[in-house]
Amino acid sequence: MTVAVIALAAAGCGKSSSDSADGSDKAGTSSAGGSGAYSGKGIGLAYDIGGKGDQSFNDAAFSGFQKAEDEFKIGGRDVEPNDSESDADKVQRLEQLAKAGYNPIIGVGFVYGPAVKEVAAKFPKTTFGIVDDESVTADNVADLVFHEEQASYLAGVAAAKTTKKKHIGFVGGVDIPLIHKFEAGFVQGAQSVDPKIKIEKQYLTQTAQEGGFSSPDKGKDAANGQIEAGADVIYHAAGLSGQGVIQTAAEHKVWAIGVDSDQYRQSSLAKYKDWILGSALKNVGGAVYELTKSVVDGKPLSGEVRGDLKSGGVGFADSNPKYQAMKDVVAAVEKARQDIIDGKVTVNTQ
Repeated sequence: MTVAVIALAAAGCGKSSSDSADGSDKAGTSSAGGSGAYSGKGIGLAYDIGGKGDQSFNDAAFSGFQKAEDEFKIGGRDVEPNDSESDADKVQRLEQLAKAGYNPIIGVGFVYGPAVKEVAAKFPKTTFGIVDDESVTADNVADLVFHEEQASYLAGVAAAKTTKKKHIGFVGGVDIPLIHKFEAGFVQGAQSVDPKIKIEKQYLTQTAQEGGFSSPDKGKDAANGQIEAGADVIYHAAGLSGQGVIQTAAEHKVWAIGVDSDQYRQSSLAKYKDWILGSALKNVGGAVYELTKSVVDGKPLSGEVRGDLKSGGVGFADSNPKYQAMKDVVAAVEKARQDIIDGKVTVNTQ
């Protein structure tokens, strides 16, 4: 059976799910390590486009936020983005969290790069994290990045071993280098099984502002087109838009492969889960948790912190019993995983 990444427990600052009924924030001090030295107000988490409830990228971050709050007995505030917001809005959001005393403060998504760079310079005693961006270099910033291409390679192997038509598809949310990594790994993994396999490829939008990560209807349209073209397994790397891909795949009784979180286990997708073959996982929740732990322990992480298959930072979820029953598929994915870890396979990023 494939070793999957284990999911964690499952324009200003908007109200947090961690706010109390009277509107105040939860606060506390850490008991980690028995030192009680942590003096911050808790974790500050600022979501990417799509916000909490995307059953994918943002929700993965929230799982780590919850686990850290519960385990370290600290407070927290998680805040939503606004539609069509500017970098200045993001700067304001992060500054408000920093002024309120939250530590660490984490921007979920590369769109927070400029804001994290600016605000971290103003609050050098606060630790900042940014997910999916490695361009911010500062002593108090951790770039939380991943080898997404490795997990996507496993998705490609699974798709190529499962397809009956030798025809599969990839739907990317936005046509950007980050999502190109997902496509590159997926294509390489599929072609490692069948060099002649046919692969449909589509990006929903050119920019995130156009809704590529937040429009299930766009995902539905893309999936419909690929299914009509003959694909019978579709992998998405499209955030909230991917819900549309999964729904359409299930309606047509073809396989979908999820992303970031174990989408077979997501409550909002329960109606369609029988057709979720697996999910290429990115342990964003683990990264959020580990950064918080480092701050609580008084040894804050900084610089590049990259998750891969070997560290459990990425993986492939095998929760669907139908997938587990496909012994040849499971064996092929497991072999691919081990070959990558052992250095026998190097996965392309573009």
